[in-house]
Amino acid sequence: MAIPCASLPFPSSSLLLKASSFSSQFPPLLSPSHLFLTVCSRHTPAKSTNARNSYYTNNTGIAYLKYPVVVKAQTSSSSALSREPMLPPFNILITGSTKGIGYALAKEFLKAGDNVIICSRSAERVESAVQSLREEFGEQRVWGTKCDVREGKDVKDLVAFAQESLKYIDIWINNAGSNAYSYKPLAEASDEDLIEVVTTNTLGLMICCREAIKMMLNQPRGGHIFNIDGAGSDGRPTPRFAAYGATKRSVVHLTKSLQAELRMQDVQNVVAHNLSPGMVTTDLLMSGATTKQAKFFINVLAEPAEVVAEYLVPNIRSIPANGSTKPTYIRFLTGVKAYSQIFSQRFAFGARRNRYLLED
Repeated sequence: MAIPCASLPFPSSSLLLKASSFSSQFPPLLSPSHLFLTVCSRHTPAKSTNARNSYYTNNTGIAYLKYPVVVKAQTSSSSALSREPMLPPFNILITGSTKGIGYALAKEFLKAGDNVIICSRSAERVESAVQSLREEFGEQRVWGTKCDVREGKDVKDLVAFAQESLKYIDIWINNAGSNAYSYKPLAEASDEDLIEVVTTNTLGLMICCREAIKMMLNQPRGGHIFNIDGAGSDGRPTPRFAAYGATKRSVVHLTKSLQAELRMQDVQNVVAHNLSPGMVTTDLLMSGATTKQAKFFINVLAEPAEVVAEYLVPNIRSIPANGSTKPTYIRFLTGVKAYSQIFSQRFAFGARRNRYLLED
């Protein structure tokens, strides 16, 4: 079903060509189908607690959030009686959280009053990040430990550390990822870079999901797992970082499979979700901005990690706070937002030119 956009001018063919050209460089973030705000016809409106803040549910039962929402509880009376309610403050665990969007999410959860565990494969970065966060939020609100998500033992140790520190985890966010800071054709990629990308983004995610589910199944209050997507997650090509795009496509498939497995087992208090931060001004994104068109769209669409986290965290917290057991796909950069910023702000008013990168 198409989202009404009659008040927005239909873009010219030249603008479509520019958008199409850019989509080959940053495909999951922008494409003509993104810009024209078309939702797959199998999406049908589902009820929300606010007519303005709607979401859509597809035939897999996944709700796609389009705006900040407060999700209605979907639990049955029997399941609600069999588990503890999930009340704030929440206990949060975020992988790959000593910098970038992971660190920004940790900070935003702490601002909301939650308790947070951060981790990274670098013990030095963990120590530095924990010290910085404790200076701002106190000693008893944040913990950190070294963890290489590619190693099953490390992730098991992470679970043990979380249980020792906080007893249980309400929200587990799988943010750890890598593109080996490499932007080149696959034929030129080294074995080391390919192994780094695939083992971190795919194997590491699977191990983390496995251990998170096992832990949450034994928690009376259950838990929510959020898998962060990235370039390639929507199936569009990712030239110059093909391996990264392939692994991020697998994130969506893995989450859907986990949702199906949990339904088959009649598990209602452990839920797997997807989380889409869009274009974030991290080192990872900026290192690939080598063309004029890439710089154009980064200036127009990208946002600092802190801005993205300010949007995502309230949406994430609303799910356990309202007792929802419906899988969700929370997106920061929606088609509506991308269309507005490109065609309404930039081309109409010249806004955001050279905001992060010089385009000329």
